[in-house]
Amino acid sequence: MAEKQKGKSASPKNSAPATKMTMAKADDVVGEKVTPRLRTQYTEKVVPAMQKEFAYGNPMQVPKLEKLVINFGLGEATQNPKVIERTVEQCLALAGQKPIVTRSRKAIANFKLRENLPIGVKVTLRRERMFEFLDRLISIALPRVRDFRGVSAKGFDGRGNFTMGVKEQIIFPEINYDAVDKVRGMNITIVTTAKTDGEAKALLAHFGMPFRK
Repeated sequence: MAEKQKGKSASPKNSAPATKMTMAKADDVVGEKVTPRLRTQYTEKVVPAMQKEFAYGNPMQVPKLEKLVINFGLGEATQNPKVIERTVEQCLALAGQKPIVTRSRKAIANFKLRENLPIGVKVTLRRERMFEFLDRLISIALPRVRDFRGVSAKGFDGRGNFTMGVKEQIIFPEINYDAVDKVRGMNITIVTTAKTDGEAKALLAHFGMPFRK
């Protein structure tokens, strides 16, 4: 009996180190950063495809995404300041980053606009958050647009940057439809290092941007 009791009492002590090791491994998994899908796609697929299409001699010549800007214009905020608070919350949910409130630079009497009034909400995304948002925009949000026929290619500015309008913020699943007080649109600007609009369009197309044909 004594031998059996000793055997039973020894098992919890032996399992303690194993438990600590398991917890340590779990912490490593939680703390590990996941590379955005589009970043991997850029390195493995977009760069070789762009090199072949434009005959770049060096992979470093291939245009890159520099930043992505989400902008809500809120002219109604001059009459209803609470609109700013709601839009800040929605923009935070979309971008995963706290936005800034844009203000009027000068007074315009015809629009009942005074200087330094809050008139919009804006957030600039770079690196991982930029790739993650663009992936959700292309893969999830745009397919949810009613009667979607593709993205217009008229939004290029001649310097390799592209701006597109989204009429409804509710196409993003991060937005709680029941908590939306009003359907609002936004502008999304994608800034690239491309020197021409043709290169910028090809870059975005290789990422999966569904341009209208």
